[in-house]
Amino acid sequence: MRIYKILRAEEWAELQAKGVSQGAPIDVADGYVHFSTADQALETAAKHFAGEDGLILAAVDTDALGADLKWEVSRGGAKFPHLYAPLRLADVVWHAPLPLVDGAHDFPEDL
Repeated sequence: MRIYKILRAEEWAELQAKGVSQGAPIDVADGYVHFSTADQALETAAKHFAGEDGLILAAVDTDALGADLKWEVSRGGAKFPHLYAPLRLADVVWHAPLPLVDGAHDFPEDL
């Protein structure tokens, strides 16, 4: 199964430069890296990244994350994937820009 991380340009640049990242400031504060499923990603973008351009959508295969990945109840009672380890660039199977088009993020068609 694939899960998705929305990254700001500077967060993506850090991941590329260092090969690992603790994530966004909210990830560091919460003690885990927030991810979304494909079904949750659009709402996550609208709620937490409204109006932000220059975002990157990174896809990660859950099998690569092992026991560090926990599914926990969050927004609206839904279970969200949380990674209790740094995000590794090596675990990103693909990434794509997430441009802002007419006020909404334009997700890849095959998400």
